[in-house]
Amino acid sequence: MKTFLSIDDLAASVGETVGPGPWLRVDQSRVDLFADATDDHQWIHVDPERAAMGPFGGTVAHGYLTLSLLPSLVGGLYRVEGVGMGVNYGLNRVRFPAPVRVGGAVRATATIGEVSPVDGGVQVVTAVSVESDAGGKPVCVAEAVSRLYRGAAR
Repeated sequence: MKTFLSIDDLAASVGETVGPGPWLRVDQSRVDLFADATDDHQWIHVDPERAAMGPFGGTVAHGYLTLSLLPSLVGGLYRVEGVGMGVNYGLNRVRFPAPVRVGGAVRATATIGEVSPVDGGVQVVTAVSVESDAGGKPVCVAEAVSRLYRGAAR
């Protein structure tokens, strides 16, 4: 875990890559809960028997499930002291080059791409690559945009 001593320290680190972070296991229970939350019950995600005969040889996580893990995965890479609140602001680009096989694990690496001032804090653009313990292509590449606001955590 990299600790930036301040927002200014983070801004001075544009171009720096942090990670990889710790592995996070993606099990069938997590995939099923995500399917219930999003009403996306496609068989490649929730039917292990049918999926075993499908294109991936087993169930795979939803791409959006992988994407939804970014706050946790990136949160395990770095922290910035003096930040009272951080919010997800959006995404500029997202791709899912490879599937996440259920039962596998994922971890992230991130490159600080841009830190620019906004009222009360900064906007941070981070290039995130999520890899699988199965190797090969990344399972998600995204340009994440977040905002960090100065102040004491509440």
